[in-house]
Amino acid sequence: MAVWIQAQQLQGDALHQMQSLYGQHFPIEVRHYLSQWIEGQLWDAIDLENPQEELKAKRLLDSLIQELQKKAEHQVGEDGFLLKIKLGHYASQLKSTYDRCPLELVRCIKHILYTEQRLVREATNSSSPVGSLMDSMSQKYHQINQAFEELRVLTQDTENDLRKLQHNQEYFIIQYQESLRIQAQLSSLATLPPADRQLREPSLLSKRATVEAWLTREANTLQKYRLGLAEKHQKTLALLRKQQTVILDDELIQWKRRQQLAGNGGPPEGGLDILQSWCEKLAETIWQNRQQIRRAEHLRQQLPIPGPIEELLTELNSTITDIISTLVTSTFIIEKQPPQVLKTQTKFAATVRLLVGGKLNVHMNPPQVKATIISEQQAKALLKNENTRNDSSGEILNNNCVMEYHQTTGTLSAHFRNMSLKRIRRSDRRGAESVTEEKFTILFESQFSVGGNELVFQVKVSLRGHVKTGKPYAWQWDTGRVPFIVPDKVLWPQLCEALNMKYKAEVQSNRGLSEENLVFLAQKAFSSSCVNPEDYRNMTMTWSQFNRESLPGRNFTFWQWFDGVMELTKKHLKPHWNDGAILGFVNKQQAQDMLMSKPNGTFLLRFSDSEIGGITIAWVAENPNKAGERMVWNLMPYTTKDFSIRSLADRISDLNHLLFLYPDRPKDEVFSKYYTPPLSKAVDGYVKPQIKQVVPEFATPNPDPAANPTYMDHAASPAVNQPHAYGLYPPIGDPMLDADGDFDLDDTMDVARHVEELLRRPMEGQWSGQQS
Repeated sequence: MAVWIQAQQLQGDALHQMQSLYGQHFPIEVRHYLSQWIEGQLWDAIDLENPQEELKAKRLLDSLIQELQKKAEHQVGEDGFLLKIKLGHYASQLKSTYDRCPLELVRCIKHILYTEQRLVREATNSSSPVGSLMDSMSQKYHQINQAFEELRVLTQDTENDLRKLQHNQEYFIIQYQESLRIQAQLSSLATLPPADRQLREPSLLSKRATVEAWLTREANTLQKYRLGLAEKHQKTLALLRKQQTVILDDELIQWKRRQQLAGNGGPPEGGLDILQSWCEKLAETIWQNRQQIRRAEHLRQQLPIPGPIEELLTELNSTITDIISTLVTSTFIIEKQPPQVLKTQTKFAATVRLLVGGKLNVHMNPPQVKATIISEQQAKALLKNENTRNDSSGEILNNNCVMEYHQTTGTLSAHFRNMSLKRIRRSDRRGAESVTEEKFTILFESQFSVGGNELVFQVKVSLRGHVKTGKPYAWQWDTGRVPFIVPDKVLWPQLCEALNMKYKAEVQSNRGLSEENLVFLAQKAFSSSCVNPEDYRNMTMTWSQFNRESLPGRNFTFWQWFDGVMELTKKHLKPHWNDGAILGFVNKQQAQDMLMSKPNGTFLLRFSDSEIGGITIAWVAENPNKAGERMVWNLMPYTTKDFSIRSLADRISDLNHLLFLYPDRPKDEVFSKYYTPPLSKAVDGYVKPQIKQVVPEFATPNPDPAANPTYMDHAASPAVNQPHAYGLYPPIGDPMLDADGDFDLDDTMDVARHVEELLRRPMEGQWSGQQS
C-alpha cells in the first residue's frame, strides 16, 4: 500500500497525470479501497504476449472482483450504504469489461502501477531520508505480499495433490476389494469337483496375479505421492515459519516498540489494520495446511502402508500446531496501555486484542480476560516459563472482561473501562531501590479454543516495560524490549532524543528542544562548561546521575528539575513557549552576556537553576550603585503557585521597566494578547480588589492617573544596600525581605489576604472608622 500512500501526496502536474490513469476502464475508487491487495499481486509474473497466461489473468480478475464484493459487504452506515452500491456496481462493470479479455486487465493495472511508481520516484528525492524510508517500506510490504502469494500457490498445489492422492487411494481400495473377492473365489474352488476347479482356477489365478501386481505398483505409487505431499508440506511450513517470523518478530515487535515510545512522548504507534490483515492471512494459510495434514493422516489410517510417512506426518502435525500456537499467543496484545504510574483508588483503562480472533472464529465462544498486578520477580519468572504461584501483588477492581467481536472492523477485543488499583503489596526488601522505583506490571490472561475445542490455548501478555506506583517520577528510563531489564547507563544522544520526545508530548507542543537547549541540559547533567555538542556525543549518563544523585549544590536530581520545567510549561507557559517568547534553557551567566549588549529594559525568560519548576525574568538596567554603569537583574523565580494568582503575561505587563523581549521585540507586541482585561468599576458599594506586582527599585508612577491599583511587592530584585533613589517608597526596612534580602512569598500572601479582607468591608464603615 506504500505506493498508493505516496501517490496521494503528489501535487501539481504529477497529480493530474496520476488522476488521468483512471476512468471507466478502471475506477480510482477500486485502486483506493483495494490498494493493499493490488500492490500485493504478482502482475509482472504474467507474460502479456503469451495466450496461455490467460488462465492466470482470469484468476486475478476473479480474485479482484471477489475482494471488491467483500469490501462492499463490509460497508455500514449511511455513507457506507452509498459506497456499498458503488463498489458493487464497479465489481459488475469490471467483470463485464474484462471477463473475455482478462489479460487486458493485467495490462491496465501494470501500466497504472508503473506510472505511479515513476511519478512518485520523480517527485521524491531518492537521497532524502523520507524518500529512502518510503522506498524501504514499499519494498518490505512487497516482499511480505509476495511471500503470501507464494504460500497461496504452494497451499493450492498441495490441495490439488491431496485430492489426487485421495482419488488414487479410493481406486486402490476398490482394486484391493477386487483382489479379496478373487481370493474368496479361489478359496471356494475347494468345494467344487476337480474338473470344475481345473477349469476355473487358471483364470482366477491369472486375474489375481494381475491385480496383485497392480496393487504392488500402485502401493509404491501411493507411498511416493504421500512422501511427495509431505515434502511439499515441509517446504510450505518452512516458508510459513519464515513469514511468521518477519511479521511477529519484526513488524509486530516494532509496533510494540513504537507503542512503548508513544507512552514516553513519541509519535503515535500507528494502527493495527495492516498487521491484523497479515496475521489473518497467516492464520488462514496455517489452518488450511493443518487441515490438509490432518486429511493426509486420515488417508494413511484408512490405508496403512509401511514406510516413513507415519513419522513425517507426526512431525508435520507437531510443527503446524507449534506454528499456530505461536501465532495465537503472540497476537494476543495490549492495544491500549494503562498509565505508567498507577495510584490506588484511581480509575484507569486498557484494551487487549486478539489479531486473529475473527479469522479463527474464537468469538463463537467468547473468551474472558482477567487482569492481575504482579511483581518484577513474578514477571521475570513468566518470561522464563517458570511455574509461579497465582498470587498477585495487589488487588484490581473490575479486572474481568469478556472479549467482544466487532463485525464492522473484524476485531476481537476486551475493553477494561473502569479498572482501579485497590491496594498494592510491596516487597520487604531493603536496599538502594526506593518505594517509588519498585516495579510492577499488569498481566492479562485468557483461554482460547480454536476449531471447536480442537486446540485450546492459555495466553498471557504483560505491559511493555512496567508500571510504578507512587509519585509521577516514573518516566521510563528503560528503553529495552524486555520488561524490567533496565540499562545502567545510556548514551547522551539517546537520552536527548527521549527528553525531546517527552518534552513535546508533555507540553503538547511542536516546538521541541533545540541543540542549544540540549547543550544547556548536558552542562547541567555533567556539571560541564563545554559548549560544543560534539563533546557530549560519546558521554553516557547513569540512572543514578539521572534520578538518584542530587545536582551539585542542589537538593534535587536532574530528572526532578527537568520534570518541574515540563510541568510548569504545560500548566502555565505553553502559549509563550510556542510563541518562542521563552528562551528557558539559559543559565544566569549566559543571560548576562546576552543582555549586556542590548538597550536598557531588554529582558528574557529563563528557567530557574535553583528551584524546581521555577522561571525567572532577567533584564538589563542602570546600576543604582554606580552612575553610568549597567547591570543585569534577576527577579526571584515564579512557580505554579505564583501563576495561579497572576499570569506571566499580566506580571510582565505590571512591570513598566520591562520594555523589549530579547532580542528587540516590544513586550506588548508579544504578550498583549494574553493580558487580562481591566476590571469593571465598583458596584453595590464594594471596591473590587486588584493584585498587581511591583519591583520597588524600578517602580514608576502609573501612566494612567485614573488607575490606582493596590501594589503587591510580589518578588524581590537583588538586594541593594543603599536607600532607594526613586523617592516613591520611604527608605524603611521591607518586612517582606528576610535578612539576606530574599523575598518571602508566604509573608506576601498574608499581606495580600489582609488587604483583600480590608477592601471587602463596606466603604462607609471604613471611612467612619478612620475619622474616629
